[in-house]
Amino acid sequence: MAERIILSIIESPTHPRLSAFYQSLGFREIQVPSMRKAMAVLKKTPPAFIVAEFFYGYGNNYAGVNVSNLDVLLSSLPKYSPDTKTIIFVQKEELQYVEKLHKLYPLHAAFLHNTPEYAIEEVLK
Repeated sequence: MAERIILSIIESPTHPRLSAFYQSLGFREIQVPSMRKAMAVLKKTPPAFIVAEFFYGYGNNYAGVNVSNLDVLLSSLPKYSPDTKTIIFVQKEELQYVEKLHKLYPLHAAFLHNTPEYAIEEVLK
């Protein structure tokens, strides 16, 4: 059986720490601190899942071109890792913007930061 990998992109202290949980489900987690490093991993080791936080662009942080911090990464998935599924964590106040991203790129699941592990486990199966 192929190794099951989760690529966790941990850009902020609010990113849920789920390493032990992932391991209990049989995944190997690769943690990176930036989108740039995530792209390097994608090119060498395509993961089963990417887990990242969603930060809405608000028109100025990303020059008004991208919806969020995830656009560049998600646009590269078809080329480098077409079978990878994306799971995002989002702050409650930014939940309203997730649909904008989902219209552009497929998202496997979106969770609030305080989502219980059993709910996350369902989408990792």
